[in-house]
Amino acid sequence: MLEGRHALVTGGGTGIGLAIAQALAGAGAEVTIAGRRTEVLESAAGRGIHPLRMDVAEEASVVAGIAAAVAARGPVTVCVANAGIAEGRSLQKTDLAFWRRMMAVNLDGAFLTIRECLAGMRAEGWGRVIAVASIAGLRGLRGAPAYTASKHAMVGLVRGLSEDFLGSGITFNALCPGYVDTEIVTRNTGAIAARAGVSEAEALALMVSENRHRRLIAPGEVAAAALWLCAPGSESVNGQAIAIAGGQV
Repeated sequence: MLEGRHALVTGGGTGIGLAIAQALAGAGAEVTIAGRRTEVLESAAGRGIHPLRMDVAEEASVVAGIAAAVAARGPVTVCVANAGIAEGRSLQKTDLAFWRRMMAVNLDGAFLTIRECLAGMRAEGWGRVIAVASIAGLRGLRGAPAYTASKHAMVGLVRGLSEDFLGSGITFNALCPGYVDTEIVTRNTGAIAARAGVSEAEALALMVSENRHRRLIAPGEVAAAALWLCAPGSESVNGQAIAIAGGQV
């Protein structure tokens, strides 16, 4: 399905990003996985999956990194802006440094990545841009106003770009998963337990309860949605924020 296509997935070394990269490679794409941890990227690389060290919060790194990927494997026509940080903090405890770091990675990173990939898509007359947002891009997430704002902004970016490029052959969509069974959930379990004064088992149960079907989502479920957005028949799906949360959000 994607034979001859070059896909780029930020945050592609683990979790959702790696699952998406593997799905795209399985469909025939050459996939560049970008991230900051070289050893993680190299361990995730394999047939059709190529590592690229890149920090999405740094413009020069994104510009140089995507240029190198294009030189090696041709124009990027599937862009998955997945890199992000998920950390809750009350407004009273949110200093400007924390706010700016959240926006730099989640929002600026998506903007820079998409901007640098668009040239190839416009030249090809075909492209798929997929931003991995969150259910926090559709509703407020308690205890995480900065994270919620960054994900709402990602959805807004996708919707704005979808209007700008109507009829171009390029589509822009956001995936908005609930709590996914990744290392981010594992890492946040301890933080939530400490903050709420509960056990780690209780903290995990709190996150699971936020998913309407009362279980963690598998990374492969998000990857399947990303693959569908690249498949024939999805051409009219554009400017959408697709919830993957086990029920209505």
